[in-house]
Amino acid sequence: MTENSTPELTLEPTAAAAAVAAPELTLEPTAPAAPAPEAAKPQITPVDMDERLLNDEEKKAVDEFSKKINLSDSNLILQYGAAAQKNIAGFSENALNSVKTKDLGEVGKSLSELVVELKGFGEDEEKKGFAGLFKKAGNKLETMKAQYSKVEVNVDKISRELEQHQVTLMKDVAMLDQMYELNLKYYKELTMYILAGKKRLNEVRAGDLEELRKKAETSGAQEDAQRYNDLVQMCDRFEKKIHDLELTRIISIQMGPQTRLLQNNDTLMVEKIQSSLVNTIPLWKSQMVLALGLEHSRQATAAQTAVTNMTNELLKKNADMLKMGTIATAKEAERSVVDIETLQHTNQQLISTLDEVLNIQRDGAAKRRAAEVELGRIEGELKQKLMELRN
Repeated sequence: MTENSTPELTLEPTAAAAAVAAPELTLEPTAPAAPAPEAAKPQITPVDMDERLLNDEEKKAVDEFSKKINLSDSNLILQYGAAAQKNIAGFSENALNSVKTKDLGEVGKSLSELVVELKGFGEDEEKKGFAGLFKKAGNKLETMKAQYSKVEVNVDKISRELEQHQVTLMKDVAMLDQMYELNLKYYKELTMYILAGKKRLNEVRAGDLEELRKKAETSGAQEDAQRYNDLVQMCDRFEKKIHDLELTRIISIQMGPQTRLLQNNDTLMVEKIQSSLVNTIPLWKSQMVLALGLEHSRQATAAQTAVTNMTNELLKKNADMLKMGTIATAKEAERSVVDIETLQHTNQQLISTLDEVLNIQRDGAAKRRAAEVELGRIEGELKQKLMELRN
């Protein structure tokens, strides 16, 4: 991918497969800087959808592509921008599959088992009455050695599991980087489709549509009026299609920070696992060796307490991160592409429009019938007057 590459716009809805496999576009972040902490109510500047979002090469591509848009082609309007929308849908599916195939609960389970093993060292002595059975220092030392060997085997097994989790998470972080770059490409493609569509729509309304209106008014012919009305309807449909693309573009914009949040959660989990592997476990082993060297059960208890406290702190932090990741995933999975309120509003407007057209047609028919009656009366009145003149 190169910084100056330009997305290739297409009127074919199935031309997006190659773009997904080999992205050609990267973007500089355009989000506004975070407001200063002292600003109570920062002013939000809306982002204008115009060609200032594009470079010169992309502007040229938009100009050339807009000329290919034929608003008299109903199928073109239906499929306009579908390629980019399918890319976004595919991106969402990949992100969802990534979340589904990654079970962070397994990491938490391994860490919990580690806590149980570390915390369990020395506890059996109290629960099972080892103090009473092994009163001599030599017996206590042998018991501690036996416990240490057993726990060490289990801890080593858990350590290997944590290392596997760490590798998986690191692969996920790299994969999310690729997904983020793809989303940037799709965002730019949608922007260009929208700008090209708006440019062509404005040209048609100012040019062809205005000429048809004048022609219909001048000729008074029904076919000219129908052509004008047909083009008006096509323009309205195309405008709605562009609005759908704008909704998809907003979804793409939101996916950027959402992907980074998920990636950050994975990175934090990798760091926590790394901390357990290089800090907690070696510390525990060193403390246990110290306890064995001193031949004193109290030293072993102190070491176990220190390790338990540290491990519990790590577990709390990991639990917080798991909660954040789960909530973010649930919100994204439950989010609809288009709000139901928007669909309801659109449906109500359509019904209202049809009702008004029906009422206008009924009023016109009633007036025509009344005019026919009046014309008959006028003709009869004139005929009667002529007969009176003859008499």
